[in-house]
Amino acid sequence: MRHLEAPELSFLCDMELTVEGAHLPGKTPIGNRRIIRVTGGKLRGEKLTAEVIPGGDDWITVREDGTIIQDVRILLQTEDNALILMTYRGVRTGSKEVLGRLDAGEDVDPSEYYFRTAPIFETADPKYDWLNRRIFISNGIRLPNGVNYSIYTVE
Repeated sequence: MRHLEAPELSFLCDMELTVEGAHLPGKTPIGNRRIIRVTGGKLRGEKLTAEVIPGGDDWITVREDGTIIQDVRILLQTEDNALILMTYRGVRTGSKEVLGRLDAGEDVDPSEYYFRTAPIFETADPKYDWLNRRIFISNGIRLPNGVNYSIYTVE
């Protein structure tokens, strides 16, 4: 069996999202559900600069241990007016105490919890077609009124 080296990462952009308070539909057979409306945001990087068009959603499932599974769909508009669909799934988890602090809206040091996502981009714009053909990952931080991510291309 051949062992391959780990892929390298290159910085794509930082993303900041603003969100509304959670809509809490309650516990379903899958887990506790939260739906959070994305009200705006921005992406800033050398290869990708865009604004987040308000109206996307984060459909969250909260597992029994407090781990959050994200399912996010947002629409981006670049500074040259290209439209890009961005979806991502992610995991945010930590100790019960840390997750409680995050849920209470506290500013918690990101070293105290695990928060990663796997973004996928989709666009019809030829200038940004390369986004359709790459894998991306991000580190995240939960803030009192939103989230920030640093997104990397897997080379």
